Amino acid sequence: MTQPPQQPPNPDEPSNTPPAPPAGPPSGGFGAPQDPPPGGFGQPTPPADPFGKQPQQPPAAPPQPPAAPQQPQDAPAGGYGTPPPPAPGGYPTPPAPQPNGYGYPQAPQPGYGYPQGPGGQPGQPGQPGMPQQAYGYPTQPMQPQFGAPQPGGNGGKKFSTQMQIIVAAAVAVVLIIGAGVIYSATSGDDGGKGEASSSGSTGGESKGGKGSGLAGGSEKVPANTKSKVAFQVPQPVVKDLVTVEGSWLTDKTYVKSGINEINGYDRDKGTKLWSFPLAGEICSTSRHVSKDYKTAIVFQESKPTKEKKYPACNQVGVIDLAAGKLLWSKSVTSSTGGDRPVSFDEVTLSGTTVAAGGTSGGAAFKLDTGAELWKPKTGADGCYDRGYAGGEALAVVRKCGTYDSPQLTVQALNPTSGAPLSSYQMPAGVEYAHIVSTKPLVVAADVGDTAGDGSGISDFFSIDAATGKLKVRIPADAEKYAGDCDSTEVERCRNMAVGNNRLYLPTERHDGTSEYGDTNEVVAFDLDTGKLLGGRADAGDRHILTPLRMDGTSIIAYKEAPYDKGGQVVSIDGETFKQTTLMENPDDEAIRKAEKRFNINSAELLYSDGQFYMAARSVHKPSTVTPDEKVYLVVAYGTD
Repeated sequence: MTQPPQQPPNPDEPSNTPPAPPAGPPSGGFGAPQDPPPGGFGQPTPPADPFGKQPQQPPAAPPQPPAAPQQPQDAPAGGYGTPPPPAPGGYPTPPAPQPNGYGYPQAPQPGYGYPQGPGGQPGQPGQPGMPQQAYGYPTQPMQPQFGAPQPGGNGGKKFSTQMQIIVAAAVAVVLIIGAGVIYSATSGDDGGKGEASSSGSTGGESKGGKGSGLAGGSEKVPANTKSKVAFQVPQPVVKDLVTVEGSWLTDKTYVKSGINEINGYDRDKGTKLWSFPLAGEICSTSRHVSKDYKTAIVFQESKPTKEKKYPACNQVGVIDLAAGKLLWSKSVTSSTGGDRPVSFDEVTLSGTTVAAGGTSGGAAFKLDTGAELWKPKTGADGCYDRGYAGGEALAVVRKCGTYDSPQLTVQALNPTSGAPLSSYQMPAGVEYAHIVSTKPLVVAADVGDTAGDGSGISDFFSIDAATGKLKVRIPADAEKYAGDCDSTEVERCRNMAVGNNRLYLPTERHDGTSEYGDTNEVVAFDLDTGKLLGGRADAGDRHILTPLRMDGTSIIAYKEAPYDKGGQVVSIDGETFKQTTLMENPDDEAIRKAEKRFNINSAELLYSDGQFYMAARSVHKPSTVTPDEKVYLVVAYGTD
């Protein structure tokens, strides 16, 4: 997917208003249960029985002698595709539907527990013109969620008459037992609390207190994991789609880009601490922050005018996030000559080097002063640096060849001189490569456009940065795994984390064990062998796990909840996959609707020290349906 010139419309607005919770359980039958359009035709009618259809009388059959008891077999080792354990208490377990290609039953389900209507019906999520709720965020036509099942399929799992009788009998037994035994096998009704979790029981402190037993990271478990809304930042009023990409944290400040400006807010209260203007709109930002709280941005040379609606993204600058000021900004000309400033698509930071790149050239600068360090050489064959990735090291994707037959090379670079330290030539059929991590060096690519889902990933490449030799190529079936990289950008991959010499990936969402809603897991690949390791972190029914970042040897992940629950932030042990809850957002209807308006695949999500920030990357003009409705750019949650 090519990018429009200078002003790419990012599909990163919060998702449209989710439908109201149904008055009763969704009914079974063909298709997902429909939610009435605004103005309503009434709530869906509860089904006559728990399965959404009238039970049929089983045919008479001669009595059979009881079957000989089967010897239980050892459960297979944990891992992606491991079948669920038998139900506790010896109750019969319904037979699973035929598994799909990765060991899970497959049937279209409403996303994250929402009842959904058929695609294209006004008032449904992802459709234009949807009125926003009072506690809300801007809406726009949303891109299909990555890996989401499409409406119009079989709306729920089907049970045979015999199975209805078996399950009904099991339920009756549980009711008779009463308070003695509670069936708790990941039914989804506990909001994901059935997993291993400390949930505020450790007595840990949220503001730098003693450790809570979490291994390998700096995050602590708050004394009370129940969060509340700390503050909201209203959406600025604009007349068009405007990019406001970029959010960062210091020890005292939450920093968020605005309309032609950068703003700093008190982390706890949201009080504006400082603000400074920019010459034009934000184009790109680095997610990396130096130890003394500096980061890099690219922005337009001026504000739009009638004569020049899309000013060039040719200004590179560095923000001092602690002091609240723009340290420096500048433009550069191409190394091939000419006095026209280079336009940049991306910018990154590694150590004391800022590197910016794009289709028209690249350059590197000193972080503190902006002094030019180096420019990449452009050969007679038309090779150029497509983009850079930073962090603990610096790497580049260099593009050669023709448009129809490109040849990409990934190089580890000396940040000070730009000299290549090693080179790895990507296989033929790769048009774009994405650097997931620079240390260790991990690259994602869609080889031969075989992914087929727009994720930009069919394989991962684990590369020895010292020698440029390929350690292992890891196939990542797009139907199984939910990693995602922007189509052309080098350093913009989501929903994954690299640490412990492992690549942590979420699986695509799939049927859970409950009647409605999906689930998924986080699994790990060894970066030396490429093997899928045993063990996994299960989201639990009606929940979806998305890795956000590493915290030492642990993974910080967001757990998206169904429509009737607030989301969670969890820490996943990188070795054992044990989950510890760090935050549980409110179940209050207005608050949870606001939370769910953020498109998880594109929103900016930051968690640190008991505080969680959700922000949009772009804003647009007010809704014509509800023009006076108050909407927000940022919502922040905090724990006590």
